[in-house]
Amino acid sequence: MLKLRFIGDPILRRDTEPVREFDKQLKDFVKNMIKKMHHEDGIGLAAPQIGHSKKVLVVDISGIEEDEVPRAFINPEIISSEGEVVIEEGCLSIPEVREDVSRPEIIRLKYTNEEGQVFEEEFDGWMARVLQHEIDHLNGILFVDLISPIKRQLLINQKMLPEKY
Repeated sequence: MLKLRFIGDPILRRDTEPVREFDKQLKDFVKNMIKKMHHEDGIGLAAPQIGHSKKVLVVDISGIEEDEVPRAFINPEIISSEGEVVIEEGCLSIPEVREDVSRPEIIRLKYTNEEGQVFEEEFDGWMARVLQHEIDHLNGILFVDLISPIKRQLLINQKMLPEKY
């Protein structure tokens, strides 16, 4: 089983490398990421959260929106966004912390699936939210970077975040 990484682990702050080979190894990696996400009761997981600096993330919001199934997004790139919505977020890599985060309401995403097929698709609602959160992980950004400095300092003072997160 893949090991989950937590806030303070330097890999969570690194920019990730694009995937160039779409082979059996990648497909197995995606399957294992989905298993780990389900094991942790998550709805999204990015490769850095399990110690890999690859532009790979998985999402499964089927518990929220019944039309959805687990999906992989490889080398994702947000090409446009619109609107703004504030929703409470949490993260498997930052246990017990939940805060309101403002993000675009709708995004247009270019990505590749594990078969190597390229897509451009518009997302809104929970899918847009989770994708943005996980794409941030691929760029070394954590959701607590997006909250106010005062709230962040309160979390540090309460020992819910490390001094040097």
